[in-house]
Amino acid sequence: MYETLTGALGISVKDELLQLAFTHRSFAYESGGLPTNERLEFLGDSVLGLIVTEQLYALFPDFDESKLSPIRSGVVNTRALANIARDLKIGEFLRIGKGEESTGGREKNSILADALEALVGAIYLHHGYAQTSDVVLKWFTEIIDEASKAGASLDGKTALQEIAALKNLTLPEYEISESGPDHDKSFTAVAILSGEKFPMGSGKSKREAEQVAAKLAYDVINARS
Repeated sequence: MYETLTGALGISVKDELLQLAFTHRSFAYESGGLPTNERLEFLGDSVLGLIVTEQLYALFPDFDESKLSPIRSGVVNTRALANIARDLKIGEFLRIGKGEESTGGREKNSILADALEALVGAIYLHHGYAQTSDVVLKWFTEIIDEASKAGASLDGKTALQEIAALKNLTLPEYEISESGPDHDKSFTAVAILSGEKFPMGSGKSKREAEQVAAKLAYDVINARS
């Protein structure tokens, strides 16, 4: 069932771990309370964060936390994770409830990003840290290469402030909303400049959502130049 996925990963992963990684809570609820992918997601989120942080720490030896954090937010965010999940065609393997199915759940960034983190957790349980790191860094090679070239400019909020000043726009403000239970909240942010609202960014924290929203707004404004 998962041969195409494991072929793309370049490693084998136990079918039962993969099935759990792709079991959304909506499916589990409709099926009478099956285990969900949330514990694996919790594990994978930490493993993924450590792998990327370790790589950025090595790439930017002269950067302190104030510079490394926004770069990490630019590399690891819901949109980036969802895009990697799409490349791996994870949507085809998701077990989601009828309600989520009817509203396009297989293509929702939040569900795909969570499933990718759960997949990282599954790989870690099967193969350990070193091999998981090898797999994850292959996914992020291009994104991290861009970070290596761009450096601190990946701080979306700073870049947006700079272009706002250049274009005589007001300083950015952010509308924040949150959803989900306390242990698994998701945040969205919209940047507002001179009364104009820009595309929505999302993330696992307010800071990440603001960074993504700022980068999206920056790209729109910069494209008008």
